[in-house]
Amino acid sequence: MAATASSRPDQNRLLGIGLRIGATTCFAFMAAMIKLGYQAGVSTPELAFYRFAFGLPPLLVWIAWDRNISVWRTERPMAHVTRAAIGLGTMLLAFSSLAYLPLAESTTIGFAAPLFAVALSALILKEKVGRHRWSAVVLGFVGVLVVMRPGGTHVPAIGLVLAILAAFGVGVVTITIRQIGRTEGTQTTVLWFTLLSMLALASVLPFYARAHDAGTWAILVGLGLFGGFGQLFLTSSLRFAPVSVVVPFDYTQLLWAVLLGWFIFANQPPATTWAGAAVIIASGLYTLYREHKLGRDKPRAAPPI
Repeated sequence: MAATASSRPDQNRLLGIGLRIGATTCFAFMAAMIKLGYQAGVSTPELAFYRFAFGLPPLLVWIAWDRNISVWRTERPMAHVTRAAIGLGTMLLAFSSLAYLPLAESTTIGFAAPLFAVALSALILKEKVGRHRWSAVVLGFVGVLVVMRPGGTHVPAIGLVLAILAAFGVGVVTITIRQIGRTEGTQTTVLWFTLLSMLALASVLPFYARAHDAGTWAILVGLGLFGGFGQLFLTSSLRFAPVSVVVPFDYTQLLWAVLLGWFIFANQPPATTWAGAAVIIASGLYTLYREHKLGRDKPRAAPPI
C-alpha cells in the first residue's frame, strides 16, 4: 500500500513551513525589485526576460540536485507551448500592474487567483464545486471589491484592471498545470516554461533593451534570483508537508509587501486594503479547508511568478 501524505518518510512539516515562508519572502522581494526596475526605467519585456535569465541557474541547480536527467523529455510539447503563452501573458500583466499599484494592493488582489481557479475548475475541468466553495469564491470577490474601492480609490484604475486580469491568468495557469501534470513532472513543466518564455522575450528584446548602470543591473539580478529561489522553495515545501499545512503561510507575503512598501516606497495601505485582505484570506482558507475535508489535499506546485 502506498504511503499516505502524513506517513511518508520525507515528511517534515516544520521544514515545509519554513520553505513556504522562504518562498513568500522571495516573491515579495521580487515584486519590490520589479517596482524598483520600473523606477529605473526598465521596460516590461526586459524585466520579464531577466526574471527568467537570472532565475535559470537556481532551476538548473534544482534539477541537478535531483539528478533528473530526463527533465527535457516530453510527450506533449504543444501543451507546454500553450502553458507558456498563457503563463508569460499572465506574468506581463502582473509585472505591469506593479508599475501602477503599491505592493500591498497588488499582492492582495493576487490572492484572488485561487478563487478564479476554483471557478474555472468547475467550468473547464467539470469538477464538482459545492455551495460551500462557491460561497467562498463569492466572498473572496467581495473582498477584491473592497480593496478596489470602486468610485473612491486613490490608485489608477488601469493598475487594478491589470492586477485582476493577472489573478485570472494565474487561475487559468493553475488549470493548465493540473492538466499537464497528469503526464509531465513539475521540473519538466517549469523548465519548458522558462526556456519557451525566454525565447519569446528574446525575439522582442532588441526593440526594448537599453544600457543600464550597475545599480539597475543589481536590481535585475536580484529580480531573477528572488524569483528563481522562490519557485524552488515553493515547490520544495510540498515535498515535506501537505498543501493544507503550507498554503496558509502564503499570506505572509502580504506582511512583507506592506513592510517593503513602507520602507522602500513610503506606501502605507489604507484600512480598506486590510479589510479586503482579511475577507480574501478568510475565503481562501475556507476553500482550502473544504478541499482538505473532501480529500483533495494533494501536493500541487503553484505556477511560477
